[in-house]
Amino acid sequence: MPSLSTGLPDETLTVGRKWQMVNHRPSAKLRRPTKESCTMSALPASPPESRRDWVLRNLRERIASGELAAGERLVERDISANYGISRGPVREAIMVLEQEGLVVSHPYRGAVVAEIPQKEISEILVPIRLVIEKVAFRDAAKAGNEELRAALEVIVQQMESAAHPLDARRLADLDVAFHEAVIAATRHTQSLQIWRTIQPRVRAYFLRDAPHHDSPHAVVEQHRALLDALSSGDPQRAEAEITEHIGTYLDD
Repeated sequence: MPSLSTGLPDETLTVGRKWQMVNHRPSAKLRRPTKESCTMSALPASPPESRRDWVLRNLRERIASGELAAGERLVERDISANYGISRGPVREAIMVLEQEGLVVSHPYRGAVVAEIPQKEISEILVPIRLVIEKVAFRDAAKAGNEELRAALEVIVQQMESAAHPLDARRLADLDVAFHEAVIAATRHTQSLQIWRTIQPRVRAYFLRDAPHHDSPHAVVEQHRALLDALSSGDPQRAEAEITEHIGTYLDD
């Protein structure tokens, strides 16, 4: 097989971006949510450099995992109260989520979690991925970039650790990191920008489709095969491998 902000694990080695974390925590007391609000789970221990990013990362993760279901309202007032911060960062975070396609706004109803229907995956996200990644994997195979191959090898090894015992969220992050590393290494600026636009929704369907795999190790094996194809230096083999990979479980 999860931009705008990716939220990749700090230990993930990739030519893409990494978040820089600082030790800061909002001090305001949390209040009980109203009936209409989404129920807040335990807050993350170490927010990133801005409160907006902290809220954004947490909400994005909960949407991708399904904890916040499609159609559920994101009430700015209640999220602000639960996170113990002002409404400004919450409003900004919701706006970013809307830009990422994870949230939609409706008149008289406000912001709600967006659905990611199978039709959108098969007719929009997958075709976009194919256009971007077929070119990227062909070019990467031809380039023979040893630094890229070394970085991908580390990611695959980290996938093995995430597969047993299973850490589905980390596995999805590593999946995203693998693909973004290849796209970034080929230096196609427009392709990378498009990828980062759809990446949050791609990561969401990575998490959604995880139960369809025979085992978590199937994800590792698929990415090992992709790495082998890239290492072969054969552009046609690399293109064929990524085409098959993207179509995996598409009809489930």
